[in-house]
Amino acid sequence: MKTIVIGIMPQEKIRERVLAIARGEYRPKASEPKIWFTSMKSLAEVLSDDNRALLRVITETKPESISELAQATGRKPGNLSRTLKTMSNYGIVDLKREKNHVRPVAKATDFRILAA
Repeated sequence: MKTIVIGIMPQEKIRERVLAIARGEYRPKASEPKIWFTSMKSLAEVLSDDNRALLRVITETKPESISELAQATGRKPGNLSRTLKTMSNYGIVDLKREKNHVRPVAKATDFRILAA
């Protein structure tokens, strides 16, 4: 599984960077972060010990649905669904819609963090 590079930078710097990319003034290198957080605190909330353990369970058990993952982890499906949605918004988890359920897929279990 690949390592995801995560960056930490203030919101206004992230906005400036995105606008510079959109204007064609800046071209990001392949090694630069694709996922950005505005603070170490927000990163710590998303990649907490429990959430990193959850990513490992997803990788090892390859659950077919959120309810199957809830049984494997002992967490409530509603709580788990919110956590997975947040991680999906940051690009850490894919939520694949299949027929009448959603299958979580971890994109990575290893992370490299760069603080600007």
